[in-house]
Amino acid sequence: MTARISLDPPRSLLFRAVSWYSNRTYGKVIDPVRATAHHTKVLWAELRLELAVGRWKALDPQLKALAVMTSAATVGCSWCMDFGYWEHHRHGMDPGKLREVPVWRESKVYTPLERDVMEYAEAMSLTPPEVTDELVDRLKIALGEKALVELTTMVAVENMRSRTNSALGLTSQGFKDQCEVPSPAAP
Repeated sequence: MTARISLDPPRSLLFRAVSWYSNRTYGKVIDPVRATAHHTKVLWAELRLELAVGRWKALDPQLKALAVMTSAATVGCSWCMDFGYWEHHRHGMDPGKLREVPVWRESKVYTPLERDVMEYAEAMSLTPPEVTDELVDRLKIALGEKALVELTTMVAVENMRSRTNSALGLTSQGFKDQCEVPSPAAP
């Protein structure tokens, strides 16, 4: 599948600045930036949102990673799954847990709390959402209200990312391939 929008936007000052940052941070300009740069005000708003989200620290980063990846998997965003695997792997997340996200219900690698977080992310990402009072009560006890609010908003942010990227036809940029262990050379 190819992107449904040109990934060669007008070269505004903001796009050039964000491209420089993206190249420096990720080794390439990420496609969501290229797509969003067609509308400078949208790019600026998303940039500010992402900077703010990066400063949230109430929720354990590994739980946040599982919530984000589960949301992306539920929505079906291959770009988000590719980038998310790479991003969370480089920040120390267990690659086995990242690989198992699409089949988390059958997997044996997650703790009960991680399963609750993933169930919540999945339930929130369905249309309509299927969040239960019982699940929220378990998470409120385990995480506290501040972290529960952060979890909820993080899942909502990932839904925005995943649904936008999927609708614009953005697919894998090969990030995950950069962190896989290469196969041993044949003798």
